[in-house]
Amino acid sequence: MLSLLWKFSRGYWLTPWRSPYLRWRIETFWGLHADEISPGQFWKFVWERRSDLIRYLFWADRMR
Repeated sequence: MLSLLWKFSRGYWLTPWRSPYLRWRIETFWGLHADEISPGQFWKFVWERRSDLIRYLFWADRMR
């Protein structure tokens, strides 16, 4: 699971809110436009949706 998270944020490990893939996933899931995601909005989303995100990571790991 952690390897997927590492892969999804490749090149953006210190600034994951700039990752095009993660921004796209948040836009798809939350409806916020990807260009408008700030660091604060990113971490708020991660905290509020942590159980959904963990479940998604486990699912994606099983699909690999």
